[in-house]
This record gives sequence, structure tokens and C-alpha cells, in this order.
Amino acid sequence: MIKNRKSLEEYKEGILKGDRAVLAQSITLVESSLPSDSDLASSLVQEILPYTGKSIRIGITGVPGVGKSTFIETFGKLLLEKGKKVAVLAVDPSSQKTKGSILGDKTRMEKLAADRRAFIRPSPSGTTLGGVSAKTREAMLLCEAAGFDVILVETVGVGQSETAVKGMVDFFLLLMLAGAGDELQGIKKGIMEMADGILINKADGENIQAAKKAKNHYRNALHLFPPSENGWYPSVITGSSITGEGLDECWQIIEKYQQKMLNSGFFEKNRAEQRLKWLDEYVQYLLGKAFHEEAKVQKLLAAEKEHVRTGKLSPLTFARNLMNVFFENFQVKNS
Repeated sequence: MIKNRKSLEEYKEGILKGDRAVLAQSITLVESSLPSDSDLASSLVQEILPYTGKSIRIGITGVPGVGKSTFIETFGKLLLEKGKKVAVLAVDPSSQKTKGSILGDKTRMEKLAADRRAFIRPSPSGTTLGGVSAKTREAMLLCEAAGFDVILVETVGVGQSETAVKGMVDFFLLLMLAGAGDELQGIKKGIMEMADGILINKADGENIQAAKKAKNHYRNALHLFPPSENGWYPSVITGSSITGEGLDECWQIIEKYQQKMLNSGFFEKNRAEQRLKWLDEYVQYLLGKAFHEEAKVQKLLAAEKEHVRTGKLSPLTFARNLMNVFFENFQVKNS
């Protein structure tokens, strides 16, 4: 175990007390790839599980430049005024060279970060799907156990990450921009179908009329989509992170959605399905990790990978050979 690691009880006690420093250290623990940390992290998540599940989890996405971080800061401050404790899990794009975060969300949300009722955690996305941190789910549970009422998950941008985030939150908010010609051009139908709410951001100054026009475009477009499984019809509103216009309405929509889903039973049904999906993804992660850490697999990869690169060996054939080596060695170790 690393020297500065706490005991399981110390982590648990600090989290349940709402200690932000211990919470940050706990997330660092679950993000660690060290075997000793993985065992401790697993035990910690199990220990705090009874204290989780009481928050509303909100995914926030939109193309780069739509103003996600500014929106989150203004929206977060609004929620603090309403007596909520807010945690922001902002998944940054990662540098492919250093694997560290390129963006610094704490520097983009200075006022929110300074408030003790808020907690902001930027995490490098690494090599995970679409920029979604592999440990975001664990981080959400830790934040809930620490007493945060609202968990905001900011994604990198419009892409594959949206599907992953949709699968771990209760409400999925899509931020859009107006005034870029055809409002629907370049917008993926799949992302709009996933949205539980759409907010046309930066609806201020000379952009107000364009935002209202965009709002009508999106409303009309949503009528063409089939009804969602939960019976919810996504709302489309305009808002501004500068004036605060529309943000209270946004929160009212989220509260209305939460109440409707709780009454219908969909809220818990959705979370139950998400937990099973998490199980499946984590099993795949552990299998992949074990596969790549197997010495004989590494040796064969080093010897034959160049033949795949040059086209002399089929990737399919080589993959099957690697799997055979992995399972044969696994049987030997466990016989």
C-alpha cells in the first residue's frame, strides 16, 4: 500500500462526515490502477453503498464551445442557493502523451469550487470510451455518501461518451447553440433522442431571437421522434449562463422529471438496469486487464505484433491465438 493511503475506516469516516479532502483522496484511490489500491477501493465502495442513491444524477453534454463549464458554474450556484450540495464530475480530454488532463475545470469554475457546499473533480479521460472516465460511477457513489444532493457529470463533447454517460445518470441535458445557420444541421439524431431536456445556451444580447428560433426548430424535430420508454417528452428551453435566464426553469423541469419517474417506478428500474450494465462493463474491464497482464500473452504480442502491422498475419487469427494462450495458461495456474 502507498505510504499516504488511509485505512478503510478512515476513508469511510471522512466521506460520511462530508470531508472534501478525504472525498478527493477517495476518488484518487478508486482511480488508481495499483492492485493494492484496487482491493481497498473495492472494499470502500462496498462499505459506503448503504449511504448512496439519494441524489439526482444529471449528465450535461454539448459540443465544445457551447459553454458547458460556465453553465455548470451558474447552474451550480443556483442549486446552492436552493440549499443543495452539488458535486461536479468533469471528465477532461486527456493528453495522449502525458495522459493528464488538458483542461482544468477548477480554474473554469472558480466561484463554485470556492464554496464548501460544492465539490469539483476534473478527471483525465485516458483511453476510456469517448472520454468518459472509467471510474465515474464509483466517484458518483462516493459523492452521494458524502452528502451531495446533486451530481453533475460534464462530458467532453458530442460523441460516443454521451451513450456511456446516459447509462449512468437519471437526467440527460443537452446544451445547444443558436445562430449557426440550419439549427439541425450536423446534430446527431441519436444524441437528441437520448436527451431528457434541451437547453439553447447563450440566449442573451443579440442572440435572443436566434435562440428562440432554434427552440422552435428543436421542438418540431422532437415531434418526429418515437416516444421514449419512460413516457417523458423532452422539454426545449432557452437559457443564459450570464443572465441566469432559464436556469431556474431548467431545474424545475429536472424536478418534474424526477417526480414523474419516481411515481411511475421508472427511476429505480433505470438505476437497477444501470447497475447491471456496470457489472457487465467491469467484468469486461477486469478480463481485459488480466489478459494484457499475462506474461505469455505479452511475450507473444511482442513477437508477432509486427506481422499484423505489415499485413502478414490476420488480426482475427492472431487474436484467437492470443486468447488460446491466455486460457491455456489460466487453466494451468488453476489446475
